[in-house]
Amino acid sequence: MSEKKSERDQATTRRHFCQATGIAACTVAAGGAAALSVDFLKPRALFEPPTKFDAGPADAIGVGDVITNEMFRAYVVRRQDGFHSMSSVCTHLGCITRYLPSDGIIACPCHGSRYNLDGEVLAGPAPRPLHWLEMDLSPKGDIEVDTSLEVPFGTVFKL
Repeated sequence: MSEKKSERDQATTRRHFCQATGIAACTVAAGGAAALSVDFLKPRALFEPPTKFDAGPADAIGVGDVITNEMFRAYVVRRQDGFHSMSSVCTHLGCITRYLPSDGIIACPCHGSRYNLDGEVLAGPAPRPLHWLEMDLSPKGDIEVDTSLEVPFGTVFKL
């Protein structure tokens, strides 16, 4: 009889172990689901860099000068009749172009596209001219360029 009792104690112990393991596994799964639910409820804000930059005072830019802003990937050009701003992203495959003051052109180092200071394609595989960007005066009177807004080709900003 004592043998049957010890077998029953082992069986009971094994049964209790399996029950405890199952309850623990369900508890861990429920805790993980609760943690993910709480994380899901937290707001996710996408912080993007600003799209506007200050190109400086208008009188500091001489006629024919090209101001390059590498961070915003844009050029500001002073013309006889006003200003215009262009994206420095090549319209062929999106490489970043460079202004070559010695040649008076904008060149793409990737595939050889060449643009004049109005952004028109002079040579290379680029299918379209450089995109012209919105310009305005900042509250302190400097030229401000918004790289998120395109304007029609040939739009000149006049003071």
